[in-house]
Amino acid sequence: MNDKTQMPKANTLWGGRFEGGVSEIMEKINASIDFDKILYRQDIRGSIEHCKMLVSCNIISKEDGDAIQSGLKQIEKEIESGTFSFSAALEDIHMNVEARLTEIIGPAAGRLHTARSRNDQVATDFKIWVRDACDHADNALKALQLALVDRAEENADVILPGFTHLQSAQPVTFGHHLLAYFEMFTRDRLRFQDARKRLNECPLGSAALAGTSFPINRHQTAEALGFDRPTANSMDSVSDRDFALEYMSAAAISAVHVSRLAEEMVTWSSAQFKFIEMSDSFTTGSSIMPQKRNPDAAELCRGKSGRIIGSLNSLLITMKGLALTFSKDMQEDKEATFDAAETYELIIAAMTGMVEDMKVNADKMKKSTDVGFITATDLADWVVRVLGLPFRNAHHITGSLVAMAEKKGCDLDGLTLAEMQTVEPKITEDVFSVLSVEKSVASRVSFGGTAPSEVRRQVAIARERIG
Repeated sequence: MNDKTQMPKANTLWGGRFEGGVSEIMEKINASIDFDKILYRQDIRGSIEHCKMLVSCNIISKEDGDAIQSGLKQIEKEIESGTFSFSAALEDIHMNVEARLTEIIGPAAGRLHTARSRNDQVATDFKIWVRDACDHADNALKALQLALVDRAEENADVILPGFTHLQSAQPVTFGHHLLAYFEMFTRDRLRFQDARKRLNECPLGSAALAGTSFPINRHQTAEALGFDRPTANSMDSVSDRDFALEYMSAAAISAVHVSRLAEEMVTWSSAQFKFIEMSDSFTTGSSIMPQKRNPDAAELCRGKSGRIIGSLNSLLITMKGLALTFSKDMQEDKEATFDAAETYELIIAAMTGMVEDMKVNADKMKKSTDVGFITATDLADWVVRVLGLPFRNAHHITGSLVAMAEKKGCDLDGLTLAEMQTVEPKITEDVFSVLSVEKSVASRVSFGGTAPSEVRRQVAIARERIG
């Protein structure tokens, strides 16, 4: 390079993207308004209740309090109507609202921030938002549960293979299979409900980290904002984000359940299985293969579960090395949580739609039980129950009969009694009473079993449990 060649000014530090130099870089890395403006309702609500408390405690005058509340309500209308101008230079939603409030009512706006800090302000706003997200998740899961229960009841008698290691294991009913996911999503709802209970303490009034010397009433603001109580420690109040972590943990676990059901739907809808068919509402065609109907919605539910898990992991890593109390690293909490919530609610809605939409091919499900010696366990149980032999002996006898049937090219009920008696002479004609898949599933009447009668009983209980 010639000594006289001049490098572009921006390249001296970061390269060509930041032509404005250090101040532009700082603005871009420091600003959060592009994503935290979603908190405007929570921020304005918290500020109004904080203002009311300041007035009731005689910390600011009623006149200033009225002006502040009026200005905040005007700002909310401006944001909702799309006329509010957000500024990255003002960093975040809190400063954007305060700056606009000053424009509307003048110096009295400065009194709103008495006895609070952005630290406790943002923690309060974020908690309210996450609390609402827990409620949204609970409601969405309830709709998915109802869809699963409805389809389980419709398919209480439909028989298909139950798998272990993706190998045919024992016959089950499709209703029973669907109720397994109902149980998973029931636990997911409980996780969101528990997370909501734990987060429902109000940080407002903790100020920067040490509390405040003003004679505030934290119980008043906590109650007004729907919290059970104020947080007990001001340092903890502003420094932890375990409530967001717990929400995302519940969402990630639930997303795994969605992903597992999505994987089954992908398999079931394949040409090799054809257990179910998905309509055009949740499938797409191929750009080159006209015969294909791709289960894209199920695949995307499966894929997006990883995105939610990644969001959880991102915030865990952000928080793991932070000493008390607040650090700017914690600004990274919201994008991950917002994205996880949006993605989670989307896949729950999509899965609910797919469960409601899928067409069940009962004949294909039943036909698939013809392979894999799926009633072998029933045979072993019969040997124990009727012949009185130990289960290990029964297991060996059944294994020998499976090998015989495999060599003959038939299922277990395709063997003759005489052929069976070459393995165990005590076997009687009664053995054929347990070798059909219909009799197999009908016999599984233990609590939580796959028998159609038990499935219908569990469906009735499930409807009561949904709430």
